Amino acid sequence: MSSNLQYLSGSEIRTLFLDFYAQRGHQILPSASLVPEDPTVLLTIAGMLPFKPIFLGQRTPEFKRATTSQKCIRTNDIENVGRTKRHQTFFEMLGNFSFGDYFKEQAIAWGWEISTKVFNFSPENLVVSVFEEDDEAFAIWRDQIGVTEARIKRLGADDNFWASGATGPCGPSSEIYYDFHPERGNDNIDLEDDTRFIEFYNLVFMQYNRDAEGNLTPLANKNIDTGMGLERMAQILQKVPNNYETDLIFPIIKTAADIAGIDYTTSDENTKVSLKVIGDHIRAVVHMIADEIRASNVGRGYVLRRLIRRVVRHGRLIGISGEFTTEVAETAISLSESAYPNVRQREDAIKAELQREESNFLKTLERGEKLLAEIIAKLKEEGKTQISGESAFTLYDTYGFPLELTQEIAEENSLTVDVAGFEAEMEIQKERGRDAHESIDLTVQGSLDKLAEHINVTEFLGYTQPTATAKVEVILINGVSQEEADAGTSVQIVLDKTPFYAESGGQIGDRGYISGDGIVIRVEDVKKESDFFVHFGRIERGTIRVGDSVTAQIDAGCRRRLQANHTATHLLQAALKKLVDEGISQAGSLVSFDRLRFDFNCPRPLTPEEVQQVEELVNTWIAEAHAAKVEILPLAEAKARGAVAMFGEKYGEEVRVIDFTGVSMELCGGTHVSNTAEIGVFKIISEAGVASGVRRIEAVSGSAVLDYLNVRDKVVKDLSDRFKVKPEEVPERITGLQNELKNTQKQLEILKGQLAIAKSDTLLQTAESVGDYKIIVAQIEEVDAASLQTAAERLLQKIGKGAVVLGSVPEAGKVSLIAAFSPEVNKKGLLAGKFIGAIAKICGGGGGGRPNLAQAGGRDASKLPEALDKAQSELKAGLS
Repeated sequence: MSSNLQYLSGSEIRTLFLDFYAQRGHQILPSASLVPEDPTVLLTIAGMLPFKPIFLGQRTPEFKRATTSQKCIRTNDIENVGRTKRHQTFFEMLGNFSFGDYFKEQAIAWGWEISTKVFNFSPENLVVSVFEEDDEAFAIWRDQIGVTEARIKRLGADDNFWASGATGPCGPSSEIYYDFHPERGNDNIDLEDDTRFIEFYNLVFMQYNRDAEGNLTPLANKNIDTGMGLERMAQILQKVPNNYETDLIFPIIKTAADIAGIDYTTSDENTKVSLKVIGDHIRAVVHMIADEIRASNVGRGYVLRRLIRRVVRHGRLIGISGEFTTEVAETAISLSESAYPNVRQREDAIKAELQREESNFLKTLERGEKLLAEIIAKLKEEGKTQISGESAFTLYDTYGFPLELTQEIAEENSLTVDVAGFEAEMEIQKERGRDAHESIDLTVQGSLDKLAEHINVTEFLGYTQPTATAKVEVILINGVSQEEADAGTSVQIVLDKTPFYAESGGQIGDRGYISGDGIVIRVEDVKKESDFFVHFGRIERGTIRVGDSVTAQIDAGCRRRLQANHTATHLLQAALKKLVDEGISQAGSLVSFDRLRFDFNCPRPLTPEEVQQVEELVNTWIAEAHAAKVEILPLAEAKARGAVAMFGEKYGEEVRVIDFTGVSMELCGGTHVSNTAEIGVFKIISEAGVASGVRRIEAVSGSAVLDYLNVRDKVVKDLSDRFKVKPEEVPERITGLQNELKNTQKQLEILKGQLAIAKSDTLLQTAESVGDYKIIVAQIEEVDAASLQTAAERLLQKIGKGAVVLGSVPEAGKVSLIAAFSPEVNKKGLLAGKFIGAIAKICGGGGGGRPNLAQAGGRDASKLPEALDKAQSELKAGLS
């Protein structure tokens, strides 16, 4: 490397770049969010992405020239992070942009000037590439800049031609590479050799428009889009072997290494890889959460969750057993806050999200890792090289292991994973979920498949008609096709047309009657199999035959309840988006006759005030009497208008849009009120968590609210009678009883503690001397953890310099362990938290705490004597 390079910090490099272009008429713009406006990508993946509408001619720029430091995330090469010198998920792209202003000649001149005059790269250390057909750029580099032809390389379209898509603006590019070994000469220059070359600046000359046939025509306004990798520049200027050891990332690595009690410089290669993964990924997740991305199982939320889980797992690989992500996140925040103030502003949210995700993942990770280790050991024993899809899915479904994590661990053990088998198991699980939710009778589907060629699909009339005359197409009894059925028989009937809504989109099927000449069938449910509506019911009178003409009539009262609850669900989602978080999305729903249930993605519980505000807003919209507007629209047009779609739902080319103007607009096939006033009233019953990052609201509307209030009124009256108080005095009476109970419990705890102390005092005579120290290791029968701690602290106080380890079995299947160490014992390298956590593993548990006092638990009481023996021997060894 040329010796004239001056060390520059990452912050200095960023500032020099932005100032250079600001002095040349560029407007410095802040980094855009990692959540892009562009709906075609999940995350901001390039510095030019915020300007894509300008390049595509969809937006008029406010400035002719701009410069930015744009934060970006890419995960397509995530498996290379930490293994190569410069693969990262999070990176900063420095860029200068021209929107129809300067072009190729000026961009090249400034690119060379900032490289050689600002960053002081020697020309002998620089090599450039151009598109193989771009003679103009080649000539500028050679004739105006003075680069020798031998150091200008012509490359093909894969390397040096940029396009936004199959059609639209595009153009050639030119890249500047740093040559670490110019002494090797100009013969046989291979820019793919990353031991010698690193590309640090890419200049894109957007000068053509490509049509559907691939023809290129010159653009009226030619644009410049450039990108300089900040981390790569830091690697070069700070003279370190890779991006991770720059001042942008290495302090994070150092923090993680300190937590693990290791030294990066002397670690083996696998440990260094884990530390690099932690350093990179923590930067990514800090900025993602700062930009209000929340962990979930879909979309960018899944990317966030995956990155956090990789951090946690690599922490365990380097010996970190407890939670640590918030501590390394603090270092990442400190490094970034000067350039990106929102990371400090969102510090609490960042740390809360990390703590929650880490805690949840740790609960399942240990069991999953153990199972995977057993699977791998068995495969190696059998001489096999692939983890089955079934095993990979069990890890995913039961232990929260992402497929990518299983693949990563498999690769570390020279194994592969049957991904196709995993996906097949996933599909089976989805079918099971649908089956459990919809209670589909598979024998019905099988029979309909056989009959499908001979019968017509069901015509649904139920949006506008509560009654219809229809023909009986199929009669099934226990899934078997029959020509007729008699009174008292449970049947499944398919009609050629029906007013009955079949269970779909969270809304349950209609109820009602099918009747005819002497025939009455009570319909209890309706399911949709392919395009056939199957009416499940019981014949109350008469005999029904295939071909009969019948009247199908829904229960109007039940339908009204369904309509009210379904529309209320739409209003509920709109209120949550408006009052809580615009990013809230539906994760499931149930619309039944007596209630509604709405699941939504949200990382925290709603406050009581938020629940009340949401309820009040929904009732306000109900009272305002918003009329429903129902349209059938092309899917693209519906989405363009802002209609909300259910994630994961499959839609056809045309969709049904339910629009309560100014309030809610959704894609929905369900039945709804024609005016919100028909709902009457809306009441939230509960708000609770049902899964990580998923909350559930249960509510009632319309006449169901009266049913709900009647039940509550009866309960209040019953409590009033029992407590012999007025209804409004019930809460006060309950509070009094709770206080009495708390006082009683406190007295009980005091007595338990006194009992533990009494029992422990007899242990003083068992204290064993180990050199200058005294130790007590013993089991106390039937003492809870709090009392055990009291006893341990008392014993340590009495013996002075030494250690106390106590164990107990307070109840069946539960083990409690306490360790209390004096400061002198800590100085010998024995830490209570680490010590007792290891001992607890013998009893099938774990734990930790402070160096002087820690507690742990376990499940296997039969192993407690063994654990205490181990504790005694470890203490003797450590103190002797």
